Amino acid sequence: MDGVDRLQKILADSPIGEVLPAISKLNLPDCWLAGGALRNTVWRSIFGENCQLFINDFDIAFFDEAGDRNQELAAKATLNQQFPDYLFDIKNQSSFARWRSGKKTFISTEDGIKNWLHTTAAIGVRLDSQQNWEYFTPYGLDDLFNGIVRATPTNIDNPDAQRKADGYLQKCPCLRLL
Repeated sequence: MDGVDRLQKILADSPIGEVLPAISKLNLPDCWLAGGALRNTVWRSIFGENCQLFINDFDIAFFDEAGDRNQELAAKATLNQQFPDYLFDIKNQSSFARWRSGKKTFISTEDGIKNWLHTTAAIGVRLDSQQNWEYFTPYGLDDLFNGIVRATPTNIDNPDAQRKADGYLQKCPCLRLL
């Protein structure tokens, strides 16, 4: 079984498999589910009870240069109504520099995701119009499946990346920091 098949098998049988169809119906442009929900679901599947990382929220990234905060709020309201027990963090990557001062402006959703703190968070999944799974894996899936915490190239010297990595290791001692 290759990496994306393994990833899909793990995610489809989790809350991600439940919310992904609803995310695809939001019709947000260039929209991906990415980040900690994916990573933590995979690590819990691999490491079991030795890993105390859970889904905190669902990070949804999209890109719309003409968009505004209302898109994010409307999408969040829709998902909150359908899934009141889950938290959703929905961000337009085209406006990233506006809500994170000092950061560069991204040119696409994928550009935003590949600059997230760790390679294991810089993974996206979505459903296409026929409900087939699509994947964005700019750093591959080896770190994810091998329990490796590694900063993305733009975050190697970022103290936030180190701080978060330390937190992951406390909650999931099976992980390795590189």
